Amino acid sequence: MKRKVELVVISDVHLGTYGCHAKELLKYLNSIKPKKIILNGDIIDIWQFRKSYFPKAHLLIIKKILSLATKGTKVYYITGNHDEKLRRFSNTKMGNIQIIDKLLLNLDGKKVWFFHGDVFDASVQHAKWIAKLGGWGYDMLILFNRFINYFLEKAGQEKYSLSKKIKNSVKSALKFIDDFETTATDLAIDNEFDYVVCGHIHQPCIKKIVTAQGSCEYLNSGDWVENLTALEYNNERWTLYSYHEREHLLVHIENQIESEDEDIGTMVAAMKAFKITI
Repeated sequence: MKRKVELVVISDVHLGTYGCHAKELLKYLNSIKPKKIILNGDIIDIWQFRKSYFPKAHLLIIKKILSLATKGTKVYYITGNHDEKLRRFSNTKMGNIQIIDKLLLNLDGKKVWFFHGDVFDASVQHAKWIAKLGGWGYDMLILFNRFINYFLEKAGQEKYSLSKKIKNSVKSALKFIDDFETTATDLAIDNEFDYVVCGHIHQPCIKKIVTAQGSCEYLNSGDWVENLTALEYNNERWTLYSYHEREHLLVHIENQIESEDEDIGTMVAAMKAFKITI
């Protein structure tokens, strides 16, 4: 039976890249019945899009989101840096799907500010080609990491994350994450928001921030490349969902990807209608 969820936040899926865990995300989406879904940026990785690589599992994610929207789920697509081409369509609404750059919601009397977070990343704003090159290198690192983990699993050893090891050992990376969180929460407090919800840095988190100016709760939905996490809001409470921790509870759809033929004509027609060039 599917879990009813009031609101789900997913970010940094990076459809179209080797690092994307689309099958796992599809299992998660098939296990829930959300009233609202907020796609908080970098869902489709247009920066690294390859015509030769967009597997069926990735297409099924798009189909699933469209299916949820047709069944009544409100879908807010907040643009990120990897899908920034969609920003030309900001404030476009198609049925229950809306493309926006940021979102303000009132949840049970609390003010919530949703945005991707790349606006704080100087490397993206001022040296985009360097950021794109870094994104390519990150994708290759993830692919190499999968190769290593394949043999670790065969040997009965625990999986290892190269990217997490690098992030945790490089002081500049840790400082960037800390600065990102501080900037987001300072702005949220100045604007009297109770919650600020971001993506972008692939660091799932829920924590209370208190400063001399006030307080707010900082949340980050993580990603579906390394951490496989999402944020859920139910009964006036935020929780951080981890696929790795709850894998055994997910709906079993093992044969769906192999057996189902997908009609993506509608999606392709929509992209042509909007004149989205990749």
